[in-house]
Amino acid sequence: MLKFIHGADFHLDSAFAALPPRQAAARRRESRELPQRLANYVNQNGIELVLLAGDLFDSASAYRDTAESLSAALGQMAAQVYIAPGNHDWYGPGSPYLTVQWPDNVHIFTQPHLEAMAWPEKRLVLHGAAFTASEQSAGFLSGFAAPKDGNLHIGLLHGEIDPAETRYDPIWKKEIAASGLAYLALGHIHKRTEPLTCGRTVCAWPGCPEGRGFDELGEKGFYAGTIDDTGKVALTFVPFARRRYEILTVDVTGQAPRAAIEAALPAETVQDLYRILLTGETGEGGAQAEALQEALADRFYALEIRDQTRLAEDLWARAAEDSLRGLFLRDLKSRLDSARTEEERQRITMAARFGLAALDHRDLG
Repeated sequence: MLKFIHGADFHLDSAFAALPPRQAAARRRESRELPQRLANYVNQNGIELVLLAGDLFDSASAYRDTAESLSAALGQMAAQVYIAPGNHDWYGPGSPYLTVQWPDNVHIFTQPHLEAMAWPEKRLVLHGAAFTASEQSAGFLSGFAAPKDGNLHIGLLHGEIDPAETRYDPIWKKEIAASGLAYLALGHIHKRTEPLTCGRTVCAWPGCPEGRGFDELGEKGFYAGTIDDTGKVALTFVPFARRRYEILTVDVTGQAPRAAIEAALPAETVQDLYRILLTGETGEGGAQAEALQEALADRFYALEIRDQTRLAEDLWARAAEDSLRGLFLRDLKSRLDSARTEEERQRITMAARFGLAALDHRDLG
């Protein structure tokens, strides 16, 4: 029984540009600590094989100290490590895969076609390929069939299955089914997928091990697995992220917005990055997102509150008044009724709130 882990899409040296500079720098430091944390996991859990399916760096010209740090961490693993460069960290001139010295237990695929790397002691053969440019329109698995030689065969690729466009190593389910591989370890998709079986081949994306923005939500990590002598594969997802990105929608209708938020929050949020969307009906003052964000900021690593509430219907009813207020509301209500997008409706609602506050000589805060 061989124990392995399958990770991908570290994107080391990502900018984290949406965060303030101090927090962005801290997140970059945390991401550079990931390989050492992974090495500790490998050694503490008796992992023998590490499969890394590309985009370990955010670009093909990563900082040298980041690459050297990754090399050192991988060298500490009591395991054989295989890397298939992807579209972000593609293998070519200036690539850290060429310019940095890698330890003997690390094996990097370097060709834009499938290569075989044998591990005779385990009766195992690894098949992989490297992006040698930022795009790869020809599918690496096309026409491949593992030999029936009594060995276990595993594939390691960065790519997409049955994609709408063929820019990033298109892989077709029928090719997977015909491949004869026991397991196909994939990278490129940042959201973890449940294992998929095509023919007798199990394949999966582990997703990225750390979210970098609100398009990479929830628990992040890697797959830990076993493969037996018959080629049977079992996978378990291992959550590993230091911090999570979460989007929480809170309906504040008939409630104080802060109380509604606090009632909806899980117990532990201080390590995480949250975007809270306030919906429902509120009065003329709205939900006052900026004040709420300031009041709740210490509950999170980072917090963004967006006010997507709408004016209560009874306020729009005052558009019938024979007054400046009524004239103002009638004009905006007409625009609201003809608005085509939610963004446009939000702008009109905000204009109504500020206009009503001005008419009443109030500070909207």
